[in-house]
Amino acid sequence: MYKRAYGIIEALAPLHVGATAGEESGNLNLIFRDQFTQTGIIPGSSIRGRFRSEMRRGKGGESFWYGAPAETGESDSTTESVVKFEYASLLWLPVFCPGQPVVWVSCPKLLKRYQRIVGGELKNTRIPEKYTGSSTLKPLNVEGKKKLFFNFGFLELKETKDLKAWFPNGEELSAVVVGDDEIGMIHDMALYRQSRVRLKDDEKRVDGGGFFNTEALPEGTIMVFPIAVRDTEAKDSWKPFGDGNQSGEIYLGGLESIGFGNCQITLKGEGVAA
Repeated sequence: MYKRAYGIIEALAPLHVGATAGEESGNLNLIFRDQFTQTGIIPGSSIRGRFRSEMRRGKGGESFWYGAPAETGESDSTTESVVKFEYASLLWLPVFCPGQPVVWVSCPKLLKRYQRIVGGELKNTRIPEKYTGSSTLKPLNVEGKKKLFFNFGFLELKETKDLKAWFPNGEELSAVVVGDDEIGMIHDMALYRQSRVRLKDDEKRVDGGGFFNTEALPEGTIMVFPIAVRDTEAKDSWKPFGDGNQSGEIYLGGLESIGFGNCQITLKGEGVAA
C-alpha cells in the first residue's frame, strides 16, 4: 500500500529541463513537453535524481528511499524505491499581458490533473470552464465586453469568479482559464528565451559556431507532481528537507551556473513527515 502525497513547484528563476544540445550545433535547447497540451513538464526521473543528490550530501540513505542502482550487474542488485515520483505538469503559467502586466494561465486539462492529485475538498469542486477569469483580474472593457489583450489578439472572458481554491498557497492571482487547444500557443509565447554565445578564451570575440539558444519556463511558473510513499517498517519518515520542514529551495534542470533552475518545492500529503 502507498500513502499519497504531492509536491508544488514554484519557479524562482527560469527553469530549463530538456535537451542539452552541444554548443557547436546551434540548436534551440528545447524543454520537455506534455504530448497533449504541448506545455512544459519535468520528468519524474529528474525530480527523483535531484532529491537523491541532495540526500547524498547529508547522512546518506538515498538507496533506501530512492532505490539502489544495478552497480554490481547482478539481477538482484537493483532495489525498489520507497518514494515514487510522477512527472510535474503545469498548473499556472505567467504570461505578459498589457495593462495587468502579468496573467497566470491554465486550462481545464491541467486543472483536472491537479484536482486528481490533490483530492480532498477540491475533488468535488467544479473545474472552471475556458475563458473564466479570476476575481482579481482587471480586464479591459471593450464595447461592453470584458477582454484581455495578448500578443496574438483579444481574448473575451465569459465570466469572472473566485479561483482561490485552484492556487496551492490560497492566494488568488490574476488568472484566466483558456481552452485545452489554446494553451500550447500561449505557452510558447510565454517561454523565457535567451541567445548565448561562446567567446574566445583570450578576447571578447565570438568563437566560430558558438551561437546557440535556450528556452525555459518563466519565473513564477507553478507546477504540481504526485508522490507515492510505500508503507515500510522503517522507524524514520521521509524527510527530504530535514526535521520539521516540508518546503525548501532546490535547483532543478540544467544551466544552474547561469542562474537557471532555482525552485521552491513544497510537499503535502500523508506520506510526508512534518
